[in-house]
Amino acid sequence: MKKLKYIIEELIFSFSLLVFHFKSVLIIIFLLFSVHLINSQSLNVLVNEALENNPEIQKFELQHKRAFEKVNETNAIPNTEFGVGYFVSEPETRTGAQRFKVSVKQMLPWFGTITSRENYVIALADAKYEDIVIAKRKLMLLVSQSYYNLYANKAKQKVLIENINLLKTYETIALTSVEVGKASAVDVLRLQMRQNDLQQLKEVLQQQFLAEQTNFNNLLNRENKVTVTIVDSLTIPLEDFEINIENLEVHPELLKYDKLYQSIGKSEFLNQKKSSPMIGFGLDYINVEPRPDMTFTDNGKDIVMPMVTLSIPIFSKKYKSVTKQNELEKQEINYQKQERLNSLETLLDKAINERVAARISNNTATKNLNRTKDAEDILIKSYETGTIDFNDVLDIQELQLKFQISQIEAVKTYYVQSTIINYLVN
Repeated sequence: MKKLKYIIEELIFSFSLLVFHFKSVLIIIFLLFSVHLINSQSLNVLVNEALENNPEIQKFELQHKRAFEKVNETNAIPNTEFGVGYFVSEPETRTGAQRFKVSVKQMLPWFGTITSRENYVIALADAKYEDIVIAKRKLMLLVSQSYYNLYANKAKQKVLIENINLLKTYETIALTSVEVGKASAVDVLRLQMRQNDLQQLKEVLQQQFLAEQTNFNNLLNRENKVTVTIVDSLTIPLEDFEINIENLEVHPELLKYDKLYQSIGKSEFLNQKKSSPMIGFGLDYINVEPRPDMTFTDNGKDIVMPMVTLSIPIFSKKYKSVTKQNELEKQEINYQKQERLNSLETLLDKAINERVAARISNNTATKNLNRTKDAEDILIKSYETGTIDFNDVLDIQELQLKFQISQIEAVKTYYVQSTIINYLVN
């Protein structure tokens, strides 16, 4: 695994930043579910389906395409101006009367302005790409967490069924004991009431499972009633996967701020270009009617006048204001990035600590379950010797269920926190 991770990291640094993000998504898909082999074979397929079909991902991809399409919009030059004029009162000149005038003019931005505009739009599109990466990571996180919620629900139902069957066994024992006078009918009724309670909990869990299944299917953008296949059992691995906290510095949520900062630099460079003059080229054509009463050189000769126009932004207060706004926006982005970094660090530390706590809870629940098994064996042996306290039976059963539920919750918490850690540092 370490060798594979090293190879992937080498490939990442050999490509551009865009390819880096694409590779990162693939790494996450692999690492996010590699903590448990059986689980990864099922969950990985579901995550890929979500990435392909989720409408939010498709929305961000279209926004990214639209942002890049703006490049074609920005590299256009100003409209060519055409003009046609007719002399209502024909001015007389030496060569004849002027009849009509046709003009054409084209203004051109200063050298490098179009390129600066393209660079600015591309920078914005690159920042928009980070939204795709972030959305994919969050989707993978949500799908995984929903999957583990379904697993925990299903595992709890299974435990409840086991406990209900166990109580039925004790009920049979109690009925036998009533017949021989070693137990009362109250003991039987208490066992039956406890079964009813567990049956109620099981039915509630079934409804909660359906609700969570709907949420899961919506994440995959498919029919709500599609049955989700969940792995039968999960166990906490002996060792946690390695956490490279330094990767948090290059998280897409932070890289987006870096790209926005770069786009502000492109915006300022474009602003400087906009404050430069614009040059224009044009041509005027004037039709001249020949003088009928005279014969001389150039009689009725049309007028052709090439022109050069220079547009100078004398009042530059607007551009100075934009420069000031860009500086303030850069400072704002830096503060936003630091704020988000602090939040991600807090989230990571919390996830790491809660995962450790989940392992501790799981170990404790496992030890206590072993003790309840020992107590159960003692109760069975007591029945064989002719004595059994059904109050102890209910107490042990209640403790056993408590520890089983605690163990399931610990396993779920471990994997949920692992998905959060992977979201932040892989």
